[in-house]
Amino acid sequence: MKEQLEQILATAVATLQQQGTLPADVQPRLQLDRPRDKSHGDFATNLAMMLAKPAGMNPRALAEALIAALPDNDLIAEATIAGPGFINFKVSQQQLLQQLEYAYQHPHAGIEPAAQPKTVVIDYSSPNLAKEMHVGHLRSAIIGDAVVRVLGVLGHNVVRQNHVGDWGTQFGMLLAHMEELDGDDIAMELSNLETFYKASKNRFDDSPEFANRARELVVALQSGDERCLKLWKLFIDVSLSHCQDVYDRLGVLLRRADVMAESAYNDDLPQVVEELREQGLLVEDQGAQCVFLDEFRNKEGEALPVIVQKSGGGYLYATTDLAAVRYRQNVLKGDHLIYFVDQRQGLHFQQIFTLARKAGFARPDLQMDHYGFGTVMGKDGRPYKSREGGVTKLADLLDEAERRALELLQAKNSQLTGDEQKHIAKVVGISSVKYADLSKNRTSDYIFDWDSMLSFEGNTAPYLLYAYTRVISVFGKAGIKPEAIVGDFVLRDDKELALANILVRFNEVVHAVADKALPHYLCGYLFDVAGAFSSFYEACPILQEPDEAVRTSRLKLAALTAKTLQQGLELLGIETLEKM
Repeated sequence: MKEQLEQILATAVATLQQQGTLPADVQPRLQLDRPRDKSHGDFATNLAMMLAKPAGMNPRALAEALIAALPDNDLIAEATIAGPGFINFKVSQQQLLQQLEYAYQHPHAGIEPAAQPKTVVIDYSSPNLAKEMHVGHLRSAIIGDAVVRVLGVLGHNVVRQNHVGDWGTQFGMLLAHMEELDGDDIAMELSNLETFYKASKNRFDDSPEFANRARELVVALQSGDERCLKLWKLFIDVSLSHCQDVYDRLGVLLRRADVMAESAYNDDLPQVVEELREQGLLVEDQGAQCVFLDEFRNKEGEALPVIVQKSGGGYLYATTDLAAVRYRQNVLKGDHLIYFVDQRQGLHFQQIFTLARKAGFARPDLQMDHYGFGTVMGKDGRPYKSREGGVTKLADLLDEAERRALELLQAKNSQLTGDEQKHIAKVVGISSVKYADLSKNRTSDYIFDWDSMLSFEGNTAPYLLYAYTRVISVFGKAGIKPEAIVGDFVLRDDKELALANILVRFNEVVHAVADKALPHYLCGYLFDVAGAFSSFYEACPILQEPDEAVRTSRLKLAALTAKTLQQGLELLGIETLEKM
């Protein structure tokens, strides 16, 4: 409906331009918002206020002219002027009924594909393989995955890229420790990567001989030494298996085939540097090869360097990221490159994108976006730590989530069997961790709080999962399937209308998530759906309604609610339950 209304407004603007009321060269942004106060209608625009100055008119007078120029349509029931020149629109109930029926019949509850599908390459998760994944890796993995799912349902060709860190100086330290162990000891030690890493680091710090050997092994590894590569591949295989276990538990779509590690670009790095040199972009500074970009300066006004090769000949993250841009454009044929990386890396990616364009590694029309995110914080306002004060391993965090969820279920003394409790606890525990993150603005830090995320009240996963089971239970009692209801929608009660108006916004919300990579929009919407259904359920009897047409309509509203909740939670990577 929003897109249709925007087109109607565009026609009205064109009519006023033809009449000479508006300048022909004005190209306004047709922004429509949904008023918080429903008495103001279904949509509102400040278009008249935006165009008043170029038109040389009073905003209210221009609003009247815009309303008069609206073409005949079946969408708008009423258009009124408010305040200094806002135009409020009320949608006709016939259009609302049509939208409801369309969403009910649609496989994705009314989600329309993007007008121009693209190949979107998404870089997310990307842990360092020197250690096991920890809580700091959570946000990139689940936010990126939600956006992957949303873009996929909109018809984009989504290419997942897990740019894992598997190259660099720390691997020399790990190889040196592996070299000191025999085959059986290596397998045993690698079963706990965190312990293995700490043992390697202690040897590196305590023994100059070990540290020198580690540095030698880095050079040998990067030179293609066969034995080093064999040990390195063993470590990488174990590390990636640990990662995959976590992804599977989280319900993240990443697979081994999506891994495109730092090492994969190693052969292209000399070529990247050489091409920058050929284009006259390289400057040697204290032995290092740098590119100075005028667009980025320090407080003293000096251009900041992008270092692409160290004085000793080694390469940096910038070099690898430039190679990755070339690969994602030329090999993966990406139209849009998206990076879900900590927002503290914002300057780095601005520099990479700018340099990639200057060097011709990125087409002028290639869209590149870094979507940063905040930090997971503890209640003390500091980055979240384990009880022992160390960084919390993600696997341990998920274990704790399932344990706490199981305790909650057992305390309810429900009729669930032990196996049912374990399954539900797994879904509720993992979903609670994910939803607590996804429901917060991506750009903000958030406080990790077990009590709030596992609560059955408020905007939480348990609340939404329970809301879904509550809707589904209606059909269990009725003995019918939600998709098998025959009849029309009939909206007579205010609570029916309120629920209907929220349900038809689903497509609009999903597109907004895709446009801004902000999954919390969808979380807030699903919370509103659940709340509207609760109000509807209490005010409007369904199975006990004597009027068959009304009863059928209310069953269809419940069915569409269930479909919307299930589809919305699936886009967030959250599994629904039939009972709790």
